[in-house]
Amino acid sequence: MEEKMSFEKNIVKIALPITLQSLLQSSFSVIDQVMIGQLGSSSIAGIGLGGKFVSLYSVVLAAIASTAGIMISQYIGRKDEASAAKSFYVNLAFAIVLAAGFMTLCMAFPQRIMALYTKDEMTRALAVRYIRILAVSFLPMAVSSIVSTMLRCMEKAALPLYASMFALVLNTGLNYLLIFGKWKFPEMGVEGAALASAAAQTISCVVIVWLFLASRKKIGMRLHTARLCTEYRKQYLAILCPLLVCEFLWSLGENVYTAIYGNIGTDACAAMTLTIPVQTIVIGALGGMAQASGILIGKSLGAKKEAQAYKEAEKLMWYGLAASIFLSLCLILVSPFYVKIYKVEPEVRQLTRSLLTAIAMIAPVKVLNMILGGGIIRSGGKTKYTMWIDAVGTWGFGVPLGLLAAFVWKLPVVYVYLILSLEECVRLGISLVLFTKKKWMGSIR
Repeated sequence: MEEKMSFEKNIVKIALPITLQSLLQSSFSVIDQVMIGQLGSSSIAGIGLGGKFVSLYSVVLAAIASTAGIMISQYIGRKDEASAAKSFYVNLAFAIVLAAGFMTLCMAFPQRIMALYTKDEMTRALAVRYIRILAVSFLPMAVSSIVSTMLRCMEKAALPLYASMFALVLNTGLNYLLIFGKWKFPEMGVEGAALASAAAQTISCVVIVWLFLASRKKIGMRLHTARLCTEYRKQYLAILCPLLVCEFLWSLGENVYTAIYGNIGTDACAAMTLTIPVQTIVIGALGGMAQASGILIGKSLGAKKEAQAYKEAEKLMWYGLAASIFLSLCLILVSPFYVKIYKVEPEVRQLTRSLLTAIAMIAPVKVLNMILGGGIIRSGGKTKYTMWIDAVGTWGFGVPLGLLAAFVWKLPVVYVYLILSLEECVRLGISLVLFTKKKWMGSIR
């Protein structure tokens, strides 16, 4: 009974702040899109397409943060703080290099990048202006992500949450001022949304780093570099490389989906973009559960408590399923009111409502995949399993089915979405078989 209460307490202490922070982080793009939604369909589509390429960076960064979470949580579980600190610095360095690479791409080749997404010149021009400014936020995002992961593993998940709350308020205020030109600020439209997000992310990073430095003595982490032995490098790459491949291929697949929607037509692209804020909120609200799952289960595995880890994993899946079903029902109920927020054509509104219903149907399966594949199975360090699961689901089923549905069968966008989303069912089936066989369970050295 005491262990059960301790687990439930950890869920509240770790999972709840992570979930709330994930939701707040998701809100950056949501606020951009809702406010830009007042400027018309082209602006909506432009910011949506620009944000889709930026998501490539976000998911690769998430792979590095996930690697950090796996290693740090297991080391803390076995009370090896020196190795936990070493993992923190290594992952921070990788994240900074990644940020520099993507920032260079977005600033040097934005036209070529966005030409892959749409043929509409106006939409493409808006997307180019958006990502060129937003790229400034990549470095602070990288630092914030890894420092937040360290704080969560040290059971100080509330600290990054406070920083995100502050950043959200700042982002909303700057959006209002810069998008619409209020209080004598210039009316910048799409560029204003990008500048507001970049400023908020930068200030959030400063706050998170300050909180980390202020608490480092309490968490017992020494700020010094450590030499990496050959064994450590091999183990690190064995965890990181499959995750990088996994996240990159998954995100690339999502970008292919966006290109499919974009080439169906501007209305289809705009309608799908209008659903992004809702998808972001639903997935963001429960995405924190996946991150928390990796930390909680990782600590139990690090402490060699495999039976306990398995029981805790089952509970986390049931909690996630119940919450996702509740959110799906809420989504269906609020969809008629949600579409009225935007100043778009009636056809786009109706199409958006239909898409929201389809998204609500798929959401529970998607959330279970996030918790199981994105948190639990990864926590044992055997990340090659999730790499193959995502590769088979996205590229073996999702992409081919999407291309067939859109360009061979020429179906409406709602049916295209439902058909390509069958990949989620495939991934969940494979993940459940792997979970019950317990082959994912392990302890890193």
